[in-house]
Amino acid sequence: MQTDCFAISKLPKLSRLFLDYTESHEPLAPFFAASPYAQTWIKAAPQQEESLRNAVADLLTEQNRAFGAGEKTFANIERLRSGAGAVVTGQQVILLGGPTFTLYKTATAIRKAQAAGAVPIFWLATEDHDLGEADHITLPSRHDLHTLRLELEGTHTVQPVGGLKLGQGIRAVLDQAAELLGPGPVLDLLESSYTPDATFATAFAKLISSLFADYGLIVIDAADSRFHALGAPVLRQAIERAGELEAALHERDKLLSERGYHSQVLVAPNSSLLFLIDEESGARLPLKRKNGDIWVAAKKSYSVADLLAILKKQPERLSPNALLRPVFQDFLLPTVAYIGGPAEIAYFAQTQVLYEAILGHTTPILPRLSATLIEPAVAKLLAQHELSLEDILQSHPDELAQRLGARSMPVEGKRKLASAGNALDQELESLIGWMTALDDGLGRAANVAASKMRYQMNRLRRLAANYQLQKETSIKQHIDTLYRSLFPDQHLQERVIGAIAYLSLYGDSLIAQAVDQAAQECPGHRVLYL
Repeated sequence: MQTDCFAISKLPKLSRLFLDYTESHEPLAPFFAASPYAQTWIKAAPQQEESLRNAVADLLTEQNRAFGAGEKTFANIERLRSGAGAVVTGQQVILLGGPTFTLYKTATAIRKAQAAGAVPIFWLATEDHDLGEADHITLPSRHDLHTLRLELEGTHTVQPVGGLKLGQGIRAVLDQAAELLGPGPVLDLLESSYTPDATFATAFAKLISSLFADYGLIVIDAADSRFHALGAPVLRQAIERAGELEAALHERDKLLSERGYHSQVLVAPNSSLLFLIDEESGARLPLKRKNGDIWVAAKKSYSVADLLAILKKQPERLSPNALLRPVFQDFLLPTVAYIGGPAEIAYFAQTQVLYEAILGHTTPILPRLSATLIEPAVAKLLAQHELSLEDILQSHPDELAQRLGARSMPVEGKRKLASAGNALDQELESLIGWMTALDDGLGRAANVAASKMRYQMNRLRRLAANYQLQKETSIKQHIDTLYRSLFPDQHLQERVIGAIAYLSLYGDSLIAQAVDQAAQECPGHRVLYL
Protein backbone atom coordinates (compact mmCIF):
# COMPACT_ATOMS: atom_id res chain seq x y z
CA MET A 1 0.00 0.00 0.00
CA GLN A 2 1.34 3.43 -0.96
CA THR A 3 1.23 5.92 1.89
CA ASP A 4 1.99 9.60 2.35
CA CYS A 5 2.41 11.48 5.59
CA PHE A 6 2.02 15.16 6.41
CA ALA A 7 1.94 17.25 9.54
CA ILE A 8 -1.20 17.01 11.67
CA SER A 9 -1.25 20.83 11.75
CA LYS A 10 -2.34 20.77 8.09
CA LEU A 11 -5.74 19.47 9.17
CA PRO A 12 -8.50 22.05 9.70
CA LYS A 13 -10.36 22.90 12.93
CA LEU A 14 -7.90 21.45 15.45
CA SER A 15 -7.40 23.15 18.81
CA ARG A 16 -4.09 24.72 19.71
CA LEU A 17 -3.88 22.50 22.81
CA PHE A 18 -4.14 19.35 20.69
CA LEU A 19 -1.57 20.63 18.18
CA ASP A 20 0.91 21.59 20.90
CA TYR A 21 0.48 18.18 22.50
CA THR A 22 0.97 16.23 19.27
CA GLU A 23 4.00 18.28 18.20
CA SER A 24 5.81 18.12 21.57
CA HIS A 25 8.60 15.62 22.12
CA GLU A 26 8.29 16.17 25.87
CA PRO A 27 5.12 15.74 27.94
CA LEU A 28 3.04 18.92 27.85
CA ALA A 29 3.07 19.27 31.64
CA PRO A 30 1.04 19.42 33.74
CA PHE A 31 -1.76 18.57 31.36
CA PHE A 32 -0.54 15.25 29.95
CA ALA A 33 1.41 12.35 31.40
CA ALA A 34 3.31 11.43 28.22
CA SER A 35 4.41 12.69 24.83
CA PRO A 36 2.94 10.86 21.83
CA TYR A 37 6.48 10.44 20.50
CA ALA A 38 7.99 8.78 23.58
CA GLN A 39 7.63 5.19 24.74
CA THR A 40 7.61 6.19 28.40
CA TRP A 41 3.92 5.28 28.64
CA ILE A 42 4.84 1.59 28.34
CA LYS A 43 4.90 0.60 32.00
CA ALA A 44 3.58 -2.16 34.20
CA ALA A 45 -0.17 -2.24 34.67
CA PRO A 46 -1.51 -0.14 37.57
CA GLN A 47 -1.98 -2.14 40.75
CA GLN A 48 -5.50 -3.38 41.42
CA GLU A 49 -6.96 -5.57 44.11
CA GLU A 50 -7.24 -9.18 43.00
CA SER A 51 -10.93 -9.26 43.90
CA LEU A 52 -11.61 -6.29 41.58
CA ARG A 53 -9.67 -7.88 38.71
CA ASN A 54 -11.55 -11.13 39.08
CA ALA A 55 -14.94 -9.44 39.30
CA VAL A 56 -14.24 -7.34 36.20
CA ALA A 57 -12.94 -10.38 34.30
CA ASP A 58 -16.05 -12.38 35.22
CA LEU A 59 -18.34 -9.62 33.93
CA LEU A 60 -16.29 -9.17 30.76
CA THR A 61 -16.51 -12.90 30.08
CA GLU A 62 -20.28 -12.80 30.47
CA GLN A 63 -20.71 -9.72 28.29
CA ASN A 64 -18.35 -10.78 25.53
CA ARG A 65 -19.96 -14.20 25.34
CA ALA A 66 -23.27 -12.40 24.70
CA PHE A 67 -21.55 -10.25 22.05
CA GLY A 68 -20.39 -13.38 20.19
CA ALA A 69 -16.68 -12.84 20.85
CA GLY A 70 -14.07 -15.37 19.73
CA GLU A 71 -11.59 -17.45 21.68
CA LYS A 72 -8.80 -14.87 21.39
CA THR A 73 -10.96 -12.40 23.28
CA PHE A 74 -11.56 -14.82 26.13
CA ALA A 75 -7.84 -15.58 26.25
CA ASN A 76 -7.17 -11.85 26.62
CA ILE A 77 -9.75 -11.59 29.42
CA GLU A 78 -7.84 -14.29 31.27
CA ARG A 79 -4.60 -12.38 30.71
CA LEU A 80 -6.33 -9.36 32.23
CA ARG A 81 -7.38 -11.46 35.20
CA SER A 82 -3.78 -12.59 35.66
CA GLY A 83 -2.35 -9.07 35.79
CA ALA A 84 -1.94 -7.83 32.20
CA GLY A 85 -2.46 -4.15 31.49
CA ALA A 86 -4.98 -2.73 29.04
CA VAL A 87 -4.87 -0.22 26.20
CA VAL A 88 -8.34 1.26 26.04
CA THR A 89 -10.34 3.27 23.54
CA GLY A 90 -14.03 3.91 23.13
CA GLN A 91 -16.83 6.04 21.80
CA GLN A 92 -20.59 6.35 21.44
CA VAL A 93 -22.49 3.39 20.04
CA ILE A 94 -23.17 5.01 16.67
CA LEU A 95 -25.47 3.36 14.15
CA LEU A 96 -23.83 0.65 12.00
CA GLY A 97 -20.44 1.24 13.62
CA GLY A 98 -20.07 4.95 12.98
CA PRO A 99 -17.53 6.94 10.93
CA THR A 100 -14.16 5.62 9.81
CA PHE A 101 -12.40 6.96 12.89
CA THR A 102 -14.01 4.02 14.76
CA LEU A 103 -11.77 1.73 12.74
CA TYR A 104 -8.72 3.91 13.41
CA LYS A 105 -9.35 4.13 17.16
CA THR A 106 -9.71 0.39 17.50
CA ALA A 107 -6.73 -0.36 15.27
CA THR A 108 -4.55 1.99 17.33
CA ALA A 109 -5.61 0.39 20.61
CA ILE A 110 -4.73 -3.01 19.18
CA ARG A 111 -1.34 -1.89 17.88
CA LYS A 112 -0.38 -0.09 21.09
CA ALA A 113 -1.52 -3.09 23.14
CA GLN A 114 0.77 -5.29 21.06
CA ALA A 115 3.67 -2.90 21.75
CA ALA A 116 3.01 -2.85 25.49
CA GLY A 117 2.23 -6.53 25.99
CA ALA A 118 -1.27 -5.47 27.04
CA VAL A 119 -4.79 -6.35 25.92
CA PRO A 120 -6.99 -4.08 23.74
CA ILE A 121 -10.33 -2.97 25.17
CA PHE A 122 -13.16 -1.00 23.56
CA TRP A 123 -15.31 0.93 26.03
CA LEU A 124 -18.88 1.43 24.82
CA ALA A 125 -20.08 4.92 25.81
CA THR A 126 -23.62 3.61 26.23
CA GLU A 127 -24.65 6.10 28.91
CA ASP A 128 -24.40 9.09 26.57
CA HIS A 129 -27.83 10.57 25.85
CA ASP A 130 -27.13 12.48 22.62
CA LEU A 131 -29.27 10.42 20.24
CA GLY A 132 -28.75 12.98 17.46
CA GLU A 133 -25.09 11.98 17.24
CA ALA A 134 -25.73 8.22 17.28
CA ASP A 135 -28.83 7.58 15.15
CA HIS A 136 -27.33 7.95 11.67
CA ILE A 137 -24.47 6.99 9.39
CA THR A 138 -23.25 8.39 6.06
CA LEU A 139 -22.45 6.06 3.17
CA PRO A 140 -21.34 6.93 -0.36
CA SER A 141 -22.73 5.92 -3.72
CA ARG A 142 -21.04 6.67 -7.02
CA HIS A 143 -22.42 10.19 -7.31
CA ASP A 144 -23.61 11.17 -3.85
CA LEU A 145 -23.44 10.75 -0.08
CA HIS A 146 -26.43 9.26 1.70
CA THR A 147 -27.27 9.74 5.37
CA LEU A 148 -29.14 6.74 6.74
CA ARG A 149 -31.09 7.70 9.86
CA LEU A 150 -32.93 5.39 12.22
CA GLU A 151 -36.45 6.54 13.07
CA LEU A 152 -37.33 5.45 16.60
CA GLU A 153 -40.83 5.26 17.98
CA GLY A 154 -41.54 7.81 20.71
CA THR A 155 -39.12 10.42 22.06
CA HIS A 156 -35.83 9.47 23.67
CA THR A 157 -33.90 12.74 23.70
CA VAL A 158 -32.70 12.49 27.32
CA GLN A 159 -32.40 8.74 27.79
CA PRO A 160 -29.09 6.86 27.57
CA VAL A 161 -28.68 5.82 23.95
CA GLY A 162 -27.11 2.44 24.59
CA GLY A 163 -30.24 0.92 26.10
CA LEU A 164 -32.61 2.05 23.35
CA LYS A 165 -34.04 -0.74 21.20
CA LEU A 166 -33.59 -0.34 17.47
CA GLY A 167 -37.16 -1.37 16.67
CA GLN A 168 -38.71 -2.07 13.29
CA GLY A 169 -37.16 1.07 11.78
CA ILE A 170 -33.82 -0.72 11.53
CA ARG A 171 -35.17 -2.82 8.65
CA ALA A 172 -35.50 0.27 6.44
CA VAL A 173 -31.96 1.33 7.36
CA LEU A 174 -30.56 -2.09 6.47
CA ASP A 175 -32.45 -2.06 3.15
CA GLN A 176 -30.80 1.26 2.29
CA ALA A 177 -27.42 -0.06 3.40
CA ALA A 178 -27.87 -3.13 1.21
CA GLU A 179 -28.46 -0.94 -1.85
CA LEU A 180 -25.31 1.07 -1.17
CA LEU A 181 -22.97 -1.70 0.02
CA GLY A 182 -24.14 -4.64 -2.02
CA PRO A 183 -24.09 -8.25 -0.83
CA GLY A 184 -21.15 -9.60 1.11
CA PRO A 185 -19.83 -10.55 4.56
CA VAL A 186 -20.15 -7.01 5.96
CA LEU A 187 -23.82 -6.74 5.03
CA ASP A 188 -24.42 -10.20 6.50
CA LEU A 189 -22.75 -9.10 9.73
CA LEU A 190 -24.85 -5.93 9.88
CA GLU A 191 -28.06 -7.89 9.41
CA SER A 192 -27.16 -10.39 12.12
CA SER A 193 -26.12 -7.65 14.58
CA TYR A 194 -28.73 -4.97 13.93
CA THR A 195 -32.06 -6.66 14.60
CA PRO A 196 -35.26 -4.98 15.83
CA ASP A 197 -34.88 -6.48 19.32
CA ALA A 198 -31.25 -5.39 19.67
CA THR A 199 -30.23 -2.19 21.42
CA PHE A 200 -27.76 0.38 20.11
CA ALA A 201 -25.24 -1.10 22.56
CA THR A 202 -25.64 -4.82 21.80
CA ALA A 203 -25.74 -4.28 18.03
CA PHE A 204 -22.59 -2.11 18.03
CA ALA A 205 -20.82 -4.56 20.36
CA LYS A 206 -21.61 -7.58 18.17
CA LEU A 207 -20.43 -5.74 15.07
CA ILE A 208 -17.10 -4.56 16.47
CA SER A 209 -16.44 -7.86 18.28
CA SER A 210 -16.78 -9.75 15.05
CA LEU A 211 -14.76 -7.31 12.95
CA PHE A 212 -11.80 -7.47 15.34
CA ALA A 213 -12.15 -11.08 16.54
CA ASP A 214 -8.73 -12.00 15.12
CA TYR A 215 -7.10 -9.48 17.45
CA GLY A 216 -8.85 -10.57 20.65
CA LEU A 217 -10.58 -7.23 21.17
CA ILE A 218 -12.45 -7.06 24.49
CA VAL A 219 -15.65 -4.99 24.54
CA ILE A 220 -17.07 -3.53 27.75
CA ASP A 221 -20.48 -2.00 28.48
CA ALA A 222 -20.02 -0.44 31.91
CA ALA A 223 -23.65 0.69 32.13
CA ASP A 224 -24.30 -2.67 33.81
CA SER A 225 -25.29 -2.08 37.46
CA ARG A 226 -22.58 -4.51 38.57
CA PHE A 227 -19.85 -2.39 36.96
CA HIS A 228 -21.31 0.68 38.66
CA ALA A 229 -21.23 -1.15 41.97
CA LEU A 230 -17.56 -2.03 41.42
CA GLY A 231 -16.79 1.58 40.48
CA ALA A 232 -18.76 2.99 43.41
CA PRO A 233 -15.62 4.33 45.19
CA VAL A 234 -15.10 6.81 42.30
CA LEU A 235 -18.76 7.85 42.24
CA ARG A 236 -18.74 8.22 46.01
CA GLN A 237 -15.78 10.59 45.87
CA ALA A 238 -17.59 12.64 43.22
CA ILE A 239 -20.41 13.09 45.76
CA GLU A 240 -18.46 13.54 48.97
CA ARG A 241 -15.64 15.69 47.52
CA ALA A 242 -17.72 17.62 45.00
CA GLY A 243 -16.65 21.09 46.14
CA GLU A 244 -12.98 20.18 46.28
CA LEU A 245 -13.02 18.57 42.83
CA GLU A 246 -14.89 21.50 41.32
CA ALA A 247 -12.32 23.91 42.77
CA ALA A 248 -9.49 21.83 41.26
CA LEU A 249 -11.18 21.95 37.85
CA HIS A 250 -11.62 25.74 38.08
CA GLU A 251 -7.90 26.08 38.90
CA ARG A 252 -7.06 23.90 35.91
CA ASP A 253 -9.32 25.99 33.66
CA LYS A 254 -7.53 29.10 34.89
CA LEU A 255 -4.13 27.58 34.12
CA LEU A 256 -5.27 26.53 30.66
CA SER A 257 -6.43 30.08 29.99
CA GLU A 258 -3.12 31.52 31.23
CA ARG A 259 -1.28 29.24 28.78
CA GLY A 260 -3.48 30.43 25.90
CA TYR A 261 -5.68 27.33 25.72
CA HIS A 262 -9.42 26.89 26.16
CA SER A 263 -11.31 24.33 28.21
CA GLN A 264 -12.99 21.56 26.27
CA VAL A 265 -15.72 21.04 28.88
CA LEU A 266 -17.38 23.99 30.63
CA VAL A 267 -17.32 23.62 34.42
CA ALA A 268 -20.13 25.83 35.66
CA PRO A 269 -20.35 27.00 39.31
CA ASN A 270 -22.05 24.42 41.55
CA SER A 271 -22.01 21.82 38.78
CA SER A 272 -21.07 18.23 39.48
CA LEU A 273 -19.38 15.32 37.76
CA LEU A 274 -22.49 13.15 37.81
CA PHE A 275 -25.76 12.46 36.06
CA LEU A 276 -28.75 10.86 37.73
CA ILE A 277 -31.04 8.47 35.88
CA ASP A 278 -34.62 9.45 36.76
CA GLU A 279 -36.43 6.47 38.24
CA GLU A 280 -39.72 7.20 36.44
CA SER A 281 -38.77 8.55 33.01
CA GLY A 282 -35.36 6.94 32.57
CA ALA A 283 -33.96 10.36 31.62
CA ARG A 284 -30.27 11.04 32.27
CA LEU A 285 -30.31 14.32 34.21
CA PRO A 286 -27.35 16.47 35.23
CA LEU A 287 -26.92 16.77 38.98
CA LYS A 288 -26.19 20.25 40.31
CA ARG A 289 -25.27 21.33 43.81
CA LYS A 290 -27.28 23.91 45.66
CA ASN A 291 -26.77 25.34 49.16
CA GLY A 292 -23.96 23.09 50.26
CA ASP A 293 -25.21 19.55 50.79
CA ILE A 294 -28.36 19.89 48.67
CA TRP A 295 -28.25 18.53 45.12
CA VAL A 296 -30.86 19.11 42.39
CA ALA A 297 -31.85 17.21 39.25
CA ALA A 298 -34.90 18.36 37.28
CA LYS A 299 -36.37 20.27 40.24
CA LYS A 300 -36.04 17.28 42.58
CA SER A 301 -33.79 17.78 45.60
CA TYR A 302 -31.41 15.22 47.09
CA SER A 303 -29.18 15.28 50.13
CA VAL A 304 -25.71 13.74 50.12
CA ALA A 305 -27.19 10.91 52.17
CA ASP A 306 -29.90 10.40 49.53
CA LEU A 307 -27.32 10.10 46.75
CA LEU A 308 -25.14 7.73 48.76
CA ALA A 309 -28.20 5.56 49.40
CA ILE A 310 -28.95 5.48 45.67
CA LEU A 311 -25.33 4.57 45.00
CA LYS A 312 -25.60 1.66 47.43
CA LYS A 313 -28.95 0.28 46.28
CA GLN A 314 -29.14 1.36 42.61
CA PRO A 315 -25.61 2.27 41.51
CA GLU A 316 -26.58 2.19 37.82
CA ARG A 317 -28.64 5.34 38.39
CA LEU A 318 -25.50 7.42 38.94
CA SER A 319 -23.49 8.07 35.81
CA PRO A 320 -20.14 9.89 35.36
CA ASN A 321 -19.93 12.89 33.04
CA ALA A 322 -17.34 13.33 30.28
CA LEU A 323 -14.62 14.50 32.68
CA LEU A 324 -15.15 11.79 35.29
CA ARG A 325 -15.78 8.89 32.90
CA PRO A 326 -12.07 8.22 32.14
CA VAL A 327 -11.31 8.10 35.87
CA PHE A 328 -14.24 5.73 36.47
CA GLN A 329 -12.98 3.61 33.55
CA ASP A 330 -9.42 3.46 34.84
CA PHE A 331 -10.51 2.49 38.34
CA LEU A 332 -12.20 -0.57 36.84
CA LEU A 333 -9.47 -1.38 34.31
CA PRO A 334 -5.65 -1.58 34.66
CA THR A 335 -5.19 0.96 31.87
CA VAL A 336 -1.65 1.68 30.69
CA ALA A 337 -2.81 4.09 27.96
CA TYR A 338 -6.01 5.49 26.48
CA ILE A 339 -6.38 6.08 22.73
CA GLY A 340 -8.30 9.25 21.90
CA GLY A 341 -9.22 11.66 19.15
CA PRO A 342 -8.51 15.42 19.20
CA ALA A 343 -11.48 16.38 21.41
CA GLU A 344 -10.82 13.60 23.94
CA ILE A 345 -7.17 14.52 24.18
CA ALA A 346 -8.08 18.15 24.77
CA TYR A 347 -10.43 17.40 27.66
CA PHE A 348 -7.86 15.08 29.27
CA ALA A 349 -6.00 18.28 30.13
CA GLN A 350 -8.87 19.01 32.53
CA THR A 351 -9.43 15.41 33.64
CA GLN A 352 -5.80 15.15 34.77
CA VAL A 353 -6.60 16.90 38.05
CA LEU A 354 -9.38 14.38 38.74
CA TYR A 355 -7.02 11.48 38.06
CA GLU A 356 -4.54 12.78 40.60
CA ALA A 357 -7.19 13.61 43.20
CA ILE A 358 -9.09 10.31 42.95
CA LEU A 359 -6.67 7.68 41.64
CA GLY A 360 -3.32 9.21 42.57
CA HIS A 361 -1.92 8.78 39.06
CA THR A 362 -2.66 9.95 35.52
CA THR A 363 -3.28 7.61 32.61
CA PRO A 364 -1.30 8.56 29.47
CA ILE A 365 -3.50 9.43 26.49
CA LEU A 366 -2.18 8.77 22.98
CA PRO A 367 -3.56 10.00 19.64
CA ARG A 368 -5.40 7.58 17.41
CA LEU A 369 -4.37 6.96 13.84
CA SER A 370 -5.58 9.82 11.64
CA ALA A 371 -5.92 8.91 7.98
CA THR A 372 -7.63 9.53 4.67
CA LEU A 373 -8.34 6.59 2.36
CA ILE A 374 -7.85 7.21 -1.34
CA GLU A 375 -9.53 4.72 -3.64
CA PRO A 376 -8.04 3.93 -7.07
CA ALA A 377 -10.51 6.03 -9.10
CA VAL A 378 -9.95 9.02 -6.82
CA ALA A 379 -6.17 8.58 -6.98
CA LYS A 380 -6.43 8.64 -10.78
CA LEU A 381 -8.29 11.98 -10.66
CA LEU A 382 -5.71 13.48 -8.31
CA ALA A 383 -2.90 12.41 -10.63
CA GLN A 384 -4.74 13.66 -13.72
CA HIS A 385 -5.09 17.16 -12.25
CA GLU A 386 -1.74 17.14 -10.42
CA LEU A 387 -3.42 17.59 -7.03
CA SER A 388 -2.72 16.27 -3.53
CA LEU A 389 -4.90 15.78 -0.47
CA GLU A 390 -3.46 18.99 0.94
CA ASP A 391 -4.81 20.88 -2.07
CA ILE A 392 -8.27 19.54 -1.26
CA LEU A 393 -8.08 20.32 2.47
CA GLN A 394 -6.71 23.82 2.05
CA SER A 395 -8.85 25.09 -0.85
CA HIS A 396 -12.53 25.83 -1.28
CA PRO A 397 -14.09 23.71 -4.07
CA ASP A 398 -14.94 26.81 -6.13
CA GLU A 399 -11.41 28.13 -5.76
CA LEU A 400 -9.90 24.83 -6.84
CA ALA A 401 -12.31 24.56 -9.77
CA GLN A 402 -11.22 28.04 -10.89
CA ARG A 403 -7.60 26.99 -10.70
CA LEU A 404 -8.20 23.88 -12.80
CA GLY A 405 -10.30 25.85 -15.26
CA ALA A 406 -7.47 28.36 -15.71
CA ARG A 407 -4.98 25.51 -16.05
CA SER A 408 -7.02 23.87 -18.83
CA MET A 409 -7.34 27.09 -20.84
CA PRO A 410 -5.80 27.08 -24.34
CA VAL A 411 -2.20 28.31 -24.43
CA GLU A 412 -3.14 31.34 -26.53
CA GLY A 413 -5.64 32.51 -23.90
CA LYS A 414 -3.15 32.03 -21.08
CA ARG A 415 -0.57 34.08 -22.96
CA LYS A 416 -2.97 36.94 -23.67
CA LEU A 417 -4.13 37.13 -20.04
CA ALA A 418 -0.57 36.94 -18.76
CA SER A 419 0.61 39.59 -21.20
CA ALA A 420 -2.24 41.95 -20.33
CA GLY A 421 -1.74 41.42 -16.60
CA ASN A 422 2.02 41.96 -16.74
CA ALA A 423 1.66 45.06 -18.90
CA LEU A 424 -0.99 46.47 -16.56
CA ASP A 425 1.20 45.88 -13.48
CA GLN A 426 4.23 47.44 -15.13
CA GLU A 427 2.40 50.57 -16.27
CA LEU A 428 0.55 51.00 -12.98
CA GLU A 429 3.78 50.75 -10.94
CA SER A 430 5.38 53.41 -13.11
CA LEU A 431 2.33 55.67 -12.92
CA ILE A 432 1.94 55.28 -9.13
CA GLY A 433 5.62 56.10 -8.62
CA TRP A 434 5.34 59.29 -10.68
CA MET A 435 2.13 60.44 -8.94
CA THR A 436 3.55 59.70 -5.48
CA ALA A 437 6.60 61.81 -6.29
CA LEU A 438 4.27 64.68 -7.10
CA ASP A 439 2.20 64.36 -3.90
CA ASP A 440 1.71 61.69 -1.20
CA GLY A 441 -2.07 62.12 -1.22
CA LEU A 442 -2.12 61.79 -5.00
CA GLY A 443 -0.03 58.63 -4.69
CA ARG A 444 -2.47 57.11 -2.20
CA ALA A 445 -5.37 57.86 -4.54
CA ALA A 446 -3.43 56.26 -7.38
CA ASN A 447 -2.91 53.11 -5.29
CA VAL A 448 -6.66 52.86 -4.63
CA ALA A 449 -7.47 53.29 -8.32
CA ALA A 450 -4.79 50.75 -9.27
CA SER A 451 -6.29 48.18 -6.88
CA LYS A 452 -9.62 48.54 -8.66
CA MET A 453 -7.95 48.04 -12.04
CA ARG A 454 -6.15 44.92 -10.81
CA TYR A 455 -9.44 43.61 -9.42
CA GLN A 456 -10.98 43.98 -12.89
CA MET A 457 -7.98 42.21 -14.41
CA ASN A 458 -8.50 39.32 -11.98
CA ARG A 459 -12.18 39.36 -12.89
CA LEU A 460 -11.23 38.82 -16.52
CA ARG A 461 -9.12 35.83 -15.47
CA ARG A 462 -12.09 34.39 -13.49
CA LEU A 463 -14.47 34.94 -16.39
CA ALA A 464 -12.11 33.09 -18.74
CA ALA A 465 -11.66 30.25 -16.23
CA ASN A 466 -15.43 29.99 -15.66
CA TYR A 467 -16.02 29.80 -19.40
CA GLN A 468 -13.51 26.97 -19.57
CA LEU A 469 -15.29 25.20 -16.68
CA GLN A 470 -18.63 25.47 -18.46
CA LYS A 471 -17.05 24.19 -21.63
CA GLU A 472 -15.31 21.28 -19.92
CA THR A 473 -17.99 20.03 -17.51
CA SER A 474 -15.83 17.08 -16.51
CA ILE A 475 -13.62 19.39 -14.43
CA LYS A 476 -16.49 20.39 -12.13
CA GLN A 477 -17.59 16.77 -11.91
CA HIS A 478 -14.07 15.75 -10.95
CA ILE A 479 -13.91 18.42 -8.26
CA ASP A 480 -17.25 17.27 -6.84
CA THR A 481 -16.01 13.67 -6.77
CA LEU A 482 -12.76 14.59 -5.02
CA TYR A 483 -14.42 16.63 -2.29
CA ARG A 484 -17.23 14.12 -1.78
CA SER A 485 -14.69 11.35 -1.29
CA LEU A 486 -11.88 13.15 0.56
CA PHE A 487 -13.35 16.20 2.30
CA PRO A 488 -17.15 15.85 2.37
CA ASP A 489 -18.97 19.06 3.35
CA GLN A 490 -15.60 20.51 4.39
CA HIS A 491 -15.10 17.81 7.04
CA LEU A 492 -12.42 15.13 7.23
CA GLN A 493 -13.37 11.88 5.54
CA GLU A 494 -12.68 9.95 8.77
CA ARG A 495 -15.35 11.96 10.60
CA VAL A 496 -18.13 11.58 8.01
CA ILE A 497 -18.07 8.41 5.93
CA GLY A 498 -18.95 5.13 7.67
CA ALA A 499 -16.19 2.57 8.09
CA ILE A 500 -18.46 -0.15 6.74
CA ALA A 501 -18.39 1.50 3.31
CA TYR A 502 -14.67 0.71 3.02
CA LEU A 503 -14.79 -2.58 4.89
CA SER A 504 -17.44 -3.88 2.47
CA LEU A 505 -15.04 -3.21 -0.43
CA TYR A 506 -11.67 -4.09 1.07
CA GLY A 507 -12.55 -6.50 3.88
CA ASP A 508 -10.16 -7.78 6.53
CA SER A 509 -7.12 -6.53 4.63
CA LEU A 510 -8.14 -2.95 5.43
CA ILE A 511 -8.30 -3.77 9.14
CA ALA A 512 -4.84 -5.34 8.96
CA GLN A 513 -3.50 -2.27 7.15
CA ALA A 514 -5.04 0.05 9.73
CA VAL A 515 -3.43 -1.91 12.58
CA ASP A 516 -0.10 -1.78 10.75
CA GLN A 517 -0.33 1.96 10.07
CA ALA A 518 -1.29 2.62 13.71
CA ALA A 519 2.34 2.00 14.66
CA GLN A 520 2.53 5.69 13.71
CA GLU A 521 6.06 6.05 12.44
CA CYS A 522 4.25 8.97 10.82
CA PRO A 523 3.14 11.14 13.77
CA GLY A 524 0.91 13.24 11.55
CA HIS A 525 -1.91 12.44 9.12
CA ARG A 526 -1.67 9.38 6.89
CA VAL A 527 -2.82 9.24 3.28
CA LEU A 528 -3.49 5.62 2.39
CA TYR A 529 -3.84 4.65 -1.27
CA LEU A 530 -6.06 1.59 -1.54
